[in-house]
Amino acid sequence: MRVIIVTGANGGLGQAIARTFLNESADNFVWLAVNKNSERAIKMASEFAGRCATLNLDVTTRAAWDNAIKQALAQHERIDVLVNNAGRHRDGLLGTLEESAWEEVISTNLNGVFHGCQAVLPPMISQRQGRIINIASLSALLAPPGQTNYAAAKAGVVALTQSLAKEVARIGITVNAICPGYIETEALAGMSPEERKIALSRVPIRRFGKPEEVAAAVRFLACSEAAYITGSIIKVDGGIF
Repeated sequence: MRVIIVTGANGGLGQAIARTFLNESADNFVWLAVNKNSERAIKMASEFAGRCATLNLDVTTRAAWDNAIKQALAQHERIDVLVNNAGRHRDGLLGTLEESAWEEVISTNLNGVFHGCQAVLPPMISQRQGRIINIASLSALLAPPGQTNYAAAKAGVVALTQSLAKEVARIGITVNAICPGYIETEALAGMSPEERKIALSRVPIRRFGKPEEVAAAVRFLACSEAAYITGSIIKVDGGIF
C-alpha cells in the first residue's frame, strides 16, 4: 500500500490529483487534507470508501500538521507521498497591497509547504523512501503584475524544492515542483471574458490546461520509475515560455 496526502483537496486541482492516484491502483490510500469547504472531499471519500479519507488540516500551522501526520501514521504507519497543493490568491498592486494580503498568501503558499515538508520528513527518513511534490506556479518563473505576494511565495516554493532535494537525496526521498500555467480551475473561472481572451492568446497550444494534465505529472513524479528525478521544476503551461 502507498499512503498519499493531498492538501487543498477540495479544489479542482486537488480533486483531480487525488482521483488520479485513486484510479491508478487499488493499493493507494489517499488522505484528502482540507481546512474549509470540505464538501467535495467528503463526497470523494464516500465514493472511494476504504481507500480515501479526509484530514482536517490548516496548512499554515505546524500543530495542525503534527496532528494530521499523527492521524495518518496511526492508521497506516507510513507516508509515501505528499502533494503540497493548498494555495490562495489575494492579488493587488504592491503600492496599495494590504499587509494582511501579503501575510496570508505567504503563509498559505510558502509557509504551508515548509510545514508540510518538515512534518513528513521524519517518517520518510525512517522509511528511507518518499516523494514530495510541491505545486508552485508559472507565476514563480514569469511573475505578472498584481501578484507580488503570490509570485514571491511560489518562487520561494521553487527554491525550497531545489534546496530540500539536495538535503534528502541520499535518503531515497525525491522533492520536485510543478508550475502549472492557465488551468481550468476556480482561479481561471473568476476571469472576465476579456481576461480569458488575453490569457489564451499567450498559450501556444491555444487552449487552457485541464486539471487532469497537471495530475498526470504529479502521478509520474510519485511513481517508482521517477526515482532519479529530484530537484526538478516541471512546467505544465501549454508552452508559454
